[in-house]
Parts: sequence; C-alpha cells; structure tokens
Amino acid sequence: MNIGGASYLFAFLAYLALAILLIFSWRGRSQGVWIVLATIASVVWAGLVGAAELGVSLSFEVLQLSELARSTTWCLFLLGALDEKTEESTKHSSLFRWAVGLTIILLCLSALFTIPSFSEFFQFPGTLLRDSVLVIWVALSIAGMTLIEQIFRNSSASQRWAAKFLCLGIGCIFAYDFFMYSDALLFKRISLSLWEARGVVNGMAAPLIAIAIARNPKYELDIHVSRHVVFHTATIMGAGTYLLLMAVVGYFIRFYGGTWGSLLQIVFFFGAGLLLLTLLFSDKIRAKVRVFLSKHFFSYKHDYRDEWLKFTQNLAASVDSVPERIIQSIIKLTESNGGMLWEKTESGQYALTTRWHMPEVAAMDASSLSSLALFMVRTQWVIDFDEYERDPDLYEGLSIPEWLLSIPNAWFIVPLMFKGECLGFILVKRSELQKTINWEDRDLLKTAGQQAASHLAQHQADQALMQSRQFEAFNRLSAYIVHDLKNILAQQSLIVANAEKHKHNPEFVDDVIATVKNSVVRMTGLMAQMRSGERGAKAKPVNLGELLVKVVDTTTGREPVVKFDTVSEDAYVLADSEQLATVFGHMIQNAQDATDKSGRVSVSLEVGIDHAVVEVEDTGIGMEPDFVRNRLFKPFDSTKGLTGMGVGAFESREYIHSLDGDISVISAPGEGSTFRIVLPCVDIDEDINHSEDVKGVGCEGSE
Repeated sequence: MNIGGASYLFAFLAYLALAILLIFSWRGRSQGVWIVLATIASVVWAGLVGAAELGVSLSFEVLQLSELARSTTWCLFLLGALDEKTEESTKHSSLFRWAVGLTIILLCLSALFTIPSFSEFFQFPGTLLRDSVLVIWVALSIAGMTLIEQIFRNSSASQRWAAKFLCLGIGCIFAYDFFMYSDALLFKRISLSLWEARGVVNGMAAPLIAIAIARNPKYELDIHVSRHVVFHTATIMGAGTYLLLMAVVGYFIRFYGGTWGSLLQIVFFFGAGLLLLTLLFSDKIRAKVRVFLSKHFFSYKHDYRDEWLKFTQNLAASVDSVPERIIQSIIKLTESNGGMLWEKTESGQYALTTRWHMPEVAAMDASSLSSLALFMVRTQWVIDFDEYERDPDLYEGLSIPEWLLSIPNAWFIVPLMFKGECLGFILVKRSELQKTINWEDRDLLKTAGQQAASHLAQHQADQALMQSRQFEAFNRLSAYIVHDLKNILAQQSLIVANAEKHKHNPEFVDDVIATVKNSVVRMTGLMAQMRSGERGAKAKPVNLGELLVKVVDTTTGREPVVKFDTVSEDAYVLADSEQLATVFGHMIQNAQDATDKSGRVSVSLEVGIDHAVVEVEDTGIGMEPDFVRNRLFKPFDSTKGLTGMGVGAFESREYIHSLDGDISVISAPGEGSTFRIVLPCVDIDEDINHSEDVKGVGCEGSE
C-alpha cells in the first residue's frame, strides 16, 4: 500500500462512519438532506481516489466528476446553513446568496465541459485546457471559503458555539484545495506531496463536522453517542497513550542508564503501572473526566435519561430515611457531597430537619426565612449564592439572612415545590469538581426538586398518618384507663361516705375528707374531658406572674430548689390556667430531673410591649442538637423508659402553639438547657382575681 492509498483510505473510512451516523440520525428534514448527500459524495470521492492510488483502473473523468460532486454538495449545504443564520433576510443577503449560487452553478457547468483526460491533464502541463480546469477548481474553493466566512460573520455569539466547528471542518477542506490548486496553477504541476496528504486532511475534518452538526439542532440531525462509550473510549485511549509514553521513556532509561539501566527500567515500569492503576480507580479523577467530556464533547451537559434513572433510583432506595435520600439525590446532580434540608412545619415556618455531610448551624432564626420563602413560591428559582452576592438585583425582593449565607461552603438553594406550595428547600454544599451552575443545571435541579417534593409530601403524609394511628391506639388505651378511674372514683366515694359516719378526730378527718373530695372532683372532670375529647376549659385571662408563683410553690419538695424572681409588671395571657400550669410544671419538673442537687434551676419572666417571655433554665446534663430537632417534641418518644409516655413535651408545644405562642430550646451536652416560651399578651377591662377594676392592662402594667 502506497502513501496516497493509505491517505485516501483514511478519508474514506472517516466519512463512511460519519455518513452511517448521519443516515441513522436523520429526521427527514430538508437541511439534513444536503449534509447527508455531501458526506456520501465525500465517501465516494475518497473511495474512488483511494482505489486509483492503490492501482485500480479508473478514468480521470470519473475522479474529477466525484470531486465536483463533493465540492458542489458542500457548497449547497453551506448556502442552506447561511440561510439558517440569517433568519430575517435582507435584500442584500438575498442577492448575495443568489449570486453565490449562480456562480457555483456556472463553475460546475464549466467544469463539466472542460474536464480533461488523464493524459491531457498530466502529460501536457502547458495547455490552456489544463489551466482552465485549475482556475475553475480555485474558483470553487474561493466560493466555499466565502460561504464559510459569511456563515461565521453572520453568526451570533451563541451560534458561534456550533458554527466554529463547521467553519473549521469544511473550511479546511476548501482552504487546502485552494492552496493545492493555486500551487499547481503557479508551478504548472500538482505537487505529489500535497495530493497524497489531501486524504488525511479531509479525513481530519470529519469529526469537526460531526460536532458542528450535533451542536446545531436546526439541521434536524440527532447525533448521539453514549457518554459511557465516550468515557471508556477516552479512558482506554488515555491509558494507551500513557503506556506508549512510558515505553519510550523506559527505552531511554535503559539506553542511557548504563549498568543500572535494566534495574531502573523495571522500577520505572512498576511505578508507572502503579500510578496508572491509582488514577483509573480514583473516583475524583473519573468524575473530573466525566465533567470534561460532558462540557466539550456533547450538545448538552447532562445525559438526561441516565441522570433521571439514577435520580429515581436514589429516591426509591430504602437504605436511608426519605429526607436523607432527597438530599443525596439532589446533590449528586452537581457532583456535590453535602446538603441540608429545611421542611415547612405546621406553623408555616421552615425548620432544619436533616443534614448530610454538613456542619451544625450555630444560630438559626426561622422567622428570618420569610423573604426567602415568598421568593421561592413566587419564582420557583434555584438561588445561586455566588450570583446573589455578585448581582443582587437579579433576585429582586429577596433578602437572604446572614446566618444562612455564612454557612461554610454554601453554594445554592433548590426549592421543593409541590402543587404551588414550597414544602421545603435544600441547601447544596459547594462541589470540588464543578465550580458553577448554568441554565441547564438550573432546569434539571428545578425539575428534580419538584419530583423530590412529591416524595417529601408523601413522607409527611405517612408521618401524619402514623401519628394519627398512634393517637388512635392511645385513645383505645384511654378507654381502659377511664374504666379503671371509674372504679377508683367509686372507691373514693365509698370512703367519703364511710368517713362521714365514723369520724373520731374531727380535724384530721375533715382534712382527709377535703382531700378525697378534691380527688373525686378532679377525676370526674378528667373522665368528662376524656369522654368529650376536649382538653381543658374555656380560655380566660390569666395573670402569668401569679400563675408561675403557684407552679413554683408546688415544687418546693424537690431538689434542686427552683429560683423565681417575681416582676412588678402584670402580664395577662388568654389561656386555661390549669392547662398552662401543667405546661410550666412539666418543664420545671424535667429541668429538676436533669439537674443534680448541687445544680441550679431558675424561672424568669420578661414582659414586653405585646408579649411575655418565660424562660426555664437549668445547669443539667443538656441535650444533643439532633435530639432536640428530631426527638424532643416527637410524641410517644420517651427517654424515661416505662415511667414516661413521651407526650408531655409534645402536648406542651401543641398547647403553646394553640395560644399563638412559640417555644424554643437552647441546649448543649454538659451545659444545661433553656426552654423559652413566648406568649401574646391581652388587655382586660374587668376584675381578675382582684376587688378593684383594672382597665387597659397589657404586658407592661395598668393605667
């Protein structure tokens, strides 16, 4: 096989592969016809010239006609591509296209009538016929390059992303023809080296043309190669190149290493092989290669079919909890490895529920997320922190709190939208592999967030159903308790009746009777509440300071002693005094249980303009942040074993919320805990446990 034959055989194989790919990808649109025809013409031309170079007997007229067909179809394709670039045709551009098209037709007709025979073309270099043919080929090359220049000049900045490869690919074909035929016209002969290298040059243009077609959807050709195939092919080629270079280096080491050459060569090969295996098994390097290939070798950054299959599989996995699976599924779309999930609570605020490879947030203010929540509901945007800090005007009306922006490695926020409601949002940790996100990432993340939101909504519904079933079981248990209380009530009533008949010590017996009667009254009221399903009595204005004094007095028999500093201002809240006292009593009792006798438990009351703040603080064992967030207020979850039912903290929070108040906890292991209860104050216009009228009383006293 000679050099020319190998060169044109390379071009033949390159355009044959491109033609097969285009034929199976063609959608039947007119613009795709010309690119397919041009590619087939290039296959025929390269095959015929290659066969002639290898000794097959072919007439020179056939070779010239095949080349004319190749050049003409490429020019017609470029004319169509130029029309795609100028959507609003002007008179000038229309005349230009007609002029170029007419010129190409005239050149083709001239070539058909002046194609010489092989002997005339090569054996009589000085003939006018030979020079005329060369001039026609030079003119066709100039026409092709002119079309290339027009396409690139009329392309917008976004269109040049695809047009540059088209111009480079087809442009190098016409530029090389112009150079070769101009050289032949100047020196009165065709250079054998240029002729033989022409096949390789044309073959090298095929991949550039394929990339241009794949990047321009207007050609209606869906060229697709699996990312896995490209990745593994690139890996094999890279490994092969690496081994080839190592072999060359090993040869020189042995050649110049003297007596140590063989030893150094063996050590070098072992080290190079070990390094290659390390690189091939590195997840980080493999991920970087995938990102590089996606950016530079594909029309779209993501393989959506593959991405969506992985995303769905991650959501449907059963290893971790639903919130953790949602975080993992979202962060993998941008090669991140950490995230945080905020969920919308029943009160309408957003609370951090799950972290994945992210640090604990020191200070959070749920009320400061209102602007973020409204913005996500209104726009459903993916909020990029870098873009927000660089150009905040893009996020009009958005105010992100500083504590959220200051979270280490915070990158962007993905809203979880479901039926027009934002069920939560995910804060994604900055990726080490991907530095920025573009429009394609945002669209994918937005859609994935909507899918994840449906899973989160189902998870919340399952949790609510589970809690409802637990309360149903609790109600069934309460029926047995009511039966037992009824028996106790009958016994207490009998004791009272007998005691009234057989009292010996009047004072002692009177105290016993009063105690028993009180228990009878309380149990009767408890039975009535359990039968009616309503908890507590009708809400009335309650003096918060006086109520706290009574609650603290009931704890005097336990250690450590509770310290309470009374305040001079009166604070009135609208509540059931007995149920509110139960809430404060539960918190104080828990504080005493968690604190040893040498510790400190204190209760404080701070009166504001329209609200009152009660704090129960202890120096006990404290609690982990995860326990406070996930278990403290969870019903039927107790750390007291069989002695606790796990409903005290849950009931306390629910009752405080029913009063339009709020309860929060600050705790750390070994440092104690602080329960902070905020309650709205009310004004009263009548006596409340006083003999004088009190008018206009709010949280800061009376007038």
